Amino acid sequence: MQGTPFHLEVVTPEGRFFDGEVICVTAPGILGSFGVLANHAPFVSALSLGEMKIHEASGRERDAALFGGFFEVAGNRAVVVADEAEWVETIDLPRAERAYQRAHERVMEMFPGIDRERARRALERARLRMRLAHHASPAASKPGAR
Repeated sequence: MQGTPFHLEVVTPEGRFFDGEVICVTAPGILGSFGVLANHAPFVSALSLGEMKIHEASGRERDAALFGGFFEVAGNRAVVVADEAEWVETIDLPRAERAYQRAHERVMEMFPGIDRERARRALERARLRMRLAHHASPAASKPGAR
């Protein structure tokens, strides 16, 4: 992808996740996904759970799972403050599948004291990880592959 580069910084509570020059970034806004190119009008958006695609100025393309946060564009610079972020290629699919199963069981439990909202969010995070891991590695979606 060719175009004018701009600076993107992605930070999480654990520290700097990404810091570099990009041509384009797409992110999961709460009202739907959006894309940003150089010289974009200033704006701020809340982020939802979803996929962020980064097209680096070097030509490299990277995908990450985002788990909420905020996205700000101003002065040909974009900053993402994410609740959590994970590179798709680092997702542990078997672990995500186990997390999904545990969260699904908790959502379905009818016992007092179960925080269903927390379990539902865990279910959504695991579902996103599984979807992105399958998308990144077509072999992972084949029966018996791992």
